[in-house]
Amino acid sequence: MKQIPLDLSADQPQSFDSFVTGRNAELLERLKLLATAGVDQSTQTGSASTDRFLYLWAEAGAGKTHLLQALASSVAQEGHQARLIRADSPDSAFDYSPQITHYLLDDVDQLFEEQQIAAFNLFNQIREQGGWMVCSGTLPPTRLELREDLRTRLGWGLIYQVHDLSDDEKIAALLQITLDRGLEIPPAVMMYMLTHYRRDMPSLSRMLDALDRYSLATKRAITLPLLRELLQQESGEQ
Repeated sequence: MKQIPLDLSADQPQSFDSFVTGRNAELLERLKLLATAGVDQSTQTGSASTDRFLYLWAEAGAGKTHLLQALASSVAQEGHQARLIRADSPDSAFDYSPQITHYLLDDVDQLFEEQQIAAFNLFNQIREQGGWMVCSGTLPPTRLELREDLRTRLGWGLIYQVHDLSDDEKIAALLQITLDRGLEIPPAVMMYMLTHYRRDMPSLSRMLDALDRYSLATKRAITLPLLRELLQQESGEQ
């Protein structure tokens, strides 16, 4: 049989609308409000510095990166500029610029020593000159193995745990995705995917996309045997 390209690792544009809220309603509303804020607001007397720094923590796959990407997109739609910084970003990404209103530092726990120093300096510049900063990591600030001065900065502002979805919530979310896309996928297929594939929502959503494409390419209905075949194909490609 001809192999069908799965492209399961491809990044998809993220938005707040595509984030399954679950128990994260307060956090989501906070980020949506933050997206509308300009740098001029952050320098106003009534805006405490602690209100301008957020830290999100959760285990991998809970949606931290999704939220930062969605925030960056929403900031751009508001006519402002956001900079998404990762551990593999160039050193210049940590440079402060008055044109940037929102600095979004993902996976802060993966920063090496020199990047930690640069992140610490960036925190101080944002506090003094204006702007907003949202960081993410896998643990609360006090449990991160980072420089003490950077850990202190990460604990400056509001700290939110990004709560993962329960299995029932994931199934409900997947079913809603299929309804929105006009797909007919039996619930048993969803449950099998949840128990035999990666459990984070981005991976599950990408698998739904791949399953839809595979169904169209093979001209077969989406069934449990088709999913097993696709999973076997992915395992063979890896």
